[in-house]
Amino acid sequence: MIENLETLLALSRTGTMLEAATDLRVSQSAVSKRIATLEKYYDRKLIQKKGRRVELTQHGKQLVDKIAPVLSGLRDLFVDDLSAGRGELTIGVSDAILSSWGPAIFIKIKQAMPDVKFAFHTYRTPVVLDRVRSGEFMLGVCTGSDTLDTDLQSEVLMRESMVIIPSALSELKWPKKGELPVITIEDYSGAWRSFRDEVKRLRIRREVALESFFSVAQMALAGFGHGLVPIGVARTLNVPEEKMMNLGEQGLTRPVRFVARKSTYSLPIVTHFYQALALALGESEG
Repeated sequence: MIENLETLLALSRTGTMLEAATDLRVSQSAVSKRIATLEKYYDRKLIQKKGRRVELTQHGKQLVDKIAPVLSGLRDLFVDDLSAGRGELTIGVSDAILSSWGPAIFIKIKQAMPDVKFAFHTYRTPVVLDRVRSGEFMLGVCTGSDTLDTDLQSEVLMRESMVIIPSALSELKWPKKGELPVITIEDYSGAWRSFRDEVKRLRIRREVALESFFSVAQMALAGFGHGLVPIGVARTLNVPEEKMMNLGEQGLTRPVRFVARKSTYSLPIVTHFYQALALALGESEG
């Protein structure tokens, strides 16, 4: 029954059978069967189709509201078993972090915590936050402002400079008037929400929005336009430092933060990870 309820929660988050199946690493038919089992058990329609998407009925929403904190609490019971110092840390990481400088930092933490098994999962920041809230991840390393998620324990670890990769690495000419058009990340990103006001201040205008900073960088390198990306992404793609425009000194950065549920933040294994992460990042910046 629990896996059926977990499936309903996944469907409420994702909105499609395909995404829920991908989320849970099962087939779409398994998702459909689990929901059908729940509907038969409760004798209520729990989902309904809306175009290509699926949304919860009123009964489905009521059930999710009731079971979400219960399932989260059950996960906390298992998290407590890990507090002795041996076990598994399940960590959600923003994709642009795990695809750039993240692994080099995390291997240092792994070496500092040799008795701990690490399980990393990469998603976009909003998904990481949702899974931390639900208890699926013990903690997250993501981007975005720490003032937006007051229900979570959130600590800013560093501020990563944003840079502009000139189109085809040609000379970048800033307009004397008006704004500089760029390709960059779209609204759903935690990073964009954290620095969009600074973008306006610097007379930068988002002309094209993409879902991945690496896609932005590759489009810029190909010559489709200037790309606004984190410096870690540009360095991972071996963009020469002298070719990129670093806007960090002008205040355009994205915060990198540690997040956890308040019930798990004080666990020794989580505290140890946070301290090791802060130390590793401090050494890398130094």
